[in-house]
Amino acid sequence: MLYKSSLKNKQKIKEDNLRHIAIIMDGNGRWAEKRGKIRTLGHKEGFKTARKIIKFAVENNIEILTLYVFSRENWRRPKLEIKALMKLFFFALKNEIKNLNKYNIRLKVIGDITFFSEKLQNYISKVEKKTLNNTGLILNIAANYSGRWDITQGVKKIVKAVQKELLDINQIEEQNFSQYLSTSELLPVDLVIRTGGEKRISNFFLWQIAYSELYFTDILWPDFNPLDFQHAIDYFITRERRFGGI
Repeated sequence: MLYKSSLKNKQKIKEDNLRHIAIIMDGNGRWAEKRGKIRTLGHKEGFKTARKIIKFAVENNIEILTLYVFSRENWRRPKLEIKALMKLFFFALKNEIKNLNKYNIRLKVIGDITFFSEKLQNYISKVEKKTLNNTGLILNIAANYSGRWDITQGVKKIVKAVQKELLDINQIEEQNFSQYLSTSELLPVDLVIRTGGEKRISNFFLWQIAYSELYFTDILWPDFNPLDFQHAIDYFITRERRFGGI
């Protein structure tokens, strides 16, 4: 990653309270197929795009960037494609750790990582610990994640707390339910971007995006560039967020 800071948009973004952006990175496989290539090459190009988008987020002082890289439903894909994705994930962790620290980025991985190999789990833990004290962008990677899983595991935590008499059932409210989700340490999501032309959430942040602005684009993820990212931000800036009020 080459995070050379231009900071040309940071003041406007700050004024409009755009603090947490989440992206559903869709279209890698279709991008490759349109070019007569194997789908795994699309994922490699998608990784290059992710680096550019992270660079943009750093330049513009975005506080949190969540990238939806692998859903629980993605295990239904061909085994060779899954194997290639796991290798790419490990490659990214191994090769980007120096840049994460250099540019003050904290890495956080959410999702049920117990499905991954022990080697990958250990490296995720290693990179999280190595970047724990960084105070710049929080790069939140959703891997083997789903919104329904997140809510379900949150309910399990609440049940255990009630059983141990650490929590009274009458204390469970919307405001504190979020504390039991995998995103408990994060700010609410302000803007969700989905590339690839589909106009659905696909079991992503079901609880966390109740009042998020949603931006859909037909651009396939490998073709998504910083200018496209800026267009999504410009859209957000035009929105009037009332949160149920007038």
